[in-house]
Amino acid sequence: MSTRRFASRAFVLLAAALLSACATVPGTGQDPRDPFENYNRAMYDFNMGLDRKVIRPVAEGYVDIVPSPVRTAIGNFFSNIGDVWTAVNNYLQIKPREGTQDVARVVLNSTFGVLGLIDVATPMGLPKHEEDFGQTLGKWGVQSGPFLVLPLFGASTVRDGLARPVDFLADPVSQVSDAGTRNVARVVRLVDNRADLLGASSLMEDAALDPYQFLRDAYLQRRESRVRDGAQEGDD
Repeated sequence: MSTRRFASRAFVLLAAALLSACATVPGTGQDPRDPFENYNRAMYDFNMGLDRKVIRPVAEGYVDIVPSPVRTAIGNFFSNIGDVWTAVNNYLQIKPREGTQDVARVVLNSTFGVLGLIDVATPMGLPKHEEDFGQTLGKWGVQSGPFLVLPLFGASTVRDGLARPVDFLADPVSQVSDAGTRNVARVVRLVDNRADLLGASSLMEDAALDPYQFLRDAYLQRRESRVRDGAQEGDD
């Protein structure tokens, strides 16, 4: 199945799931941002169970086996790839300065940084940005909609969930023609990202009385801040 066809089917399936959730899942009514709380908590528990049994142990083994400099190089490589789509989204949001910085990062890190294994752009004053299509939609006035926990992907909103197939299709890893290489790259990136969050996830679980509520509130606040580029509500 082609990447484009897979993304199209994923979009249709996700949209159908969201409509089904809207029609059949009752909420607790405790938070207007989270009308699907019953469903979200169940999916959160499923994701956490999968993480505890599979993903987290693999990430811990990855940290134990792979030396720190190698993990840093792997993280830099995937970060450099991500800058390509970040640049596109910055241009779509009419932020040419940030988009041009992203392009410059890719060029410098891909050449002087040996295919992105070394981040030479940040020390040179080119900041790392994080932009995706959900943020682009938010920048153009598309409301986030209710909070939504997605299978495997975790915390999201209706807007960000529907934007994910676009991010998936535009991901440079998705353009790799060989399926084996493409899948290995996705798994390595997933494990590397999870390894970076080992300390933070443990802290959240230990400190929060209700980890689900902590995750929801933190995610919504962070996403709103990123859509507004750090501006506070009511700022000009």
